[in-house]
Amino acid sequence: DPAQPLPSKKAPLDIQVVSLDWKWLFIYPKLGIASINRLVVPAAVPLHLTLTSASVWNVFWVPQLGSMLYCMNGMAGTLYLEASRPGVYRGESAMISGNGFADMHFDTDAVSRDRFTAWVAAARGAGPALDEAAYRELLRQSVPPRPYTYRSVQPGLFHDIVTQRLPPGDGPQPHGVPGVRPVALQ
Repeated sequence: DPAQPLPSKKAPLDIQVVSLDWKWLFIYPKLGIASINRLVVPAAVPLHLTLTSASVWNVFWVPQLGSMLYCMNGMAGTLYLEASRPGVYRGESAMISGNGFADMHFDTDAVSRDRFTAWVAAARGAGPALDEAAYRELLRQSVPPRPYTYRSVQPGLFHDIVTQRLPPGDGPQPHGVPGVRPVALQ
């Protein structure tokens, strides 16, 4: 059951996940940082993921780590995973969600505890703050050219996304892919 905690003597790391058009937002609420399109975790530590979508249905999936989970706007789901050893595990969107779907992937970097601590410190020292204005910018449909971090996160931001105090994203637009026209059936 993906919603059941994994047996471990270690406390799970809480991560809030938001699928956006066409990127993934990872909020580390107890650490006060966030990242786009890169999930960094300590190896051999259970992960407690709480997931939602900023617009259309999506599916969060890191095949080498286990179960996939649907993300829906206005709802929060729970998923427990663990990377038992260091490595880079590819994460995917497993739901077609418009023009940028093919580029909606991320790396899950499972690292040693020391490397994770160093990454957290580096994230806190660089990048912008993730507040309501920055989140509204993330709602714009785009595929970021590379992963990046936020040095701080507005408290309660994930709650405001799930409860729709913040607006949902637009979702796929009807204009389709430039230069592609439907074939008329006779």
